[in-house]
Amino acid sequence: MVLDDIEYSSVFEPQTTEEQVDTVYGKVYCTIAGLSKPNRPVILTYHDIGMNHKMCFESFFKHEDMHEIARHFPVLHVNAPGQHECAVTLATEYTYPSMDQLSETLPIVLNHFGFTSVIGLGVGAGANILARFALNYPDLVEGLVLININASAEGIVGSVTSKITGWTQTVTETVISHLFGKKEIETNYDVITTFRHDIMTYMNESNVTQFLRCYSSRTALELKRPVPGANLNGRTLKCSSLLIVGDDSPSLEVVVDCNAKLDPTRTTLLKMADCGGLPQVDQPAKLTEALKYFVQGLGYMPSACMTRLSRSRTASTSSVMSTDSSRGHAHTDEHQRGHSSTHKYKEQRGRSNTDLSMDGVSTTHTESKPVFC
Repeated sequence: MVLDDIEYSSVFEPQTTEEQVDTVYGKVYCTIAGLSKPNRPVILTYHDIGMNHKMCFESFFKHEDMHEIARHFPVLHVNAPGQHECAVTLATEYTYPSMDQLSETLPIVLNHFGFTSVIGLGVGAGANILARFALNYPDLVEGLVLININASAEGIVGSVTSKITGWTQTVTETVISHLFGKKEIETNYDVITTFRHDIMTYMNESNVTQFLRCYSSRTALELKRPVPGANLNGRTLKCSSLLIVGDDSPSLEVVVDCNAKLDPTRTTLLKMADCGGLPQVDQPAKLTEALKYFVQGLGYMPSACMTRLSRSRTASTSSVMSTDSSRGHAHTDEHQRGHSSTHKYKEQRGRSNTDLSMDGVSTTHTESKPVFC
């Protein structure tokens, strides 16, 4: 049953609890915001390397447009072992889990808290972990929102590059180059400086190095796109999936490649214009609108308030994503964007933001789902 908005007060402050869950692969630090609701999935988030749930998602969930979603669903933030804020160094005898093993901790976490299904929201390495979880436990996953997902293994060239980078760069700079594209690093001084400071201040470098090695050693998801009319029981995501990437993200090509390997009747690709490696920080209002439509497609929040995308939706049945047509629509001054993103990310970043243009967002889809534009 969908709860009406009148059941909530105008000031929304979800109850938050923190707990460490013991798993066969180590302790998993979790934060729950909100209360469990009957017949509702929990929104489960998983962060990228060099980050924890606060750095990756806190400003996004504090954004005023996200309050409506957070009222309807409990949110479970999961941190990889040793990645939570100010974590102590992992014991020398501890063997850091593989990506598959990290995904195997999620059923244990859900069972611990009594959740029976999830809507996953992951970024980078977290998106990869959630995809593995959905492949192995399809009955537990109602939908996935995957930002900057890379479904491939690192490959020989990438592996060699990573080793050379490890010799010449600090862990922090390696993480920065993973999270942000070259254009962002060169122009968005404020946001890059803020993230560099927070990685060095709040993250345990030794633990981050172990998670980074885990991600760099990942195996491919080995996805196989179903062929219409063929008896192909290939490995693919069974749930509705929304793939998201910024047009200045270093992950743009790998996300497009992942989309090509998934079931087109269940998958939507959203490329966000005027956006870099972290859409949830760069364009939280746009991402929230996309998330609302996605959740509605799963059968929840039918009366959700749409404020931005509803003004600029178009009907499109194209199955080919444009990589150029959207780039000239809504670009803002680079310095201004970086300054704004920094303030959204900082501790007092929950303040109301001005209305953002929805121009220049392109999607790829082949089914009758909402089109984000």
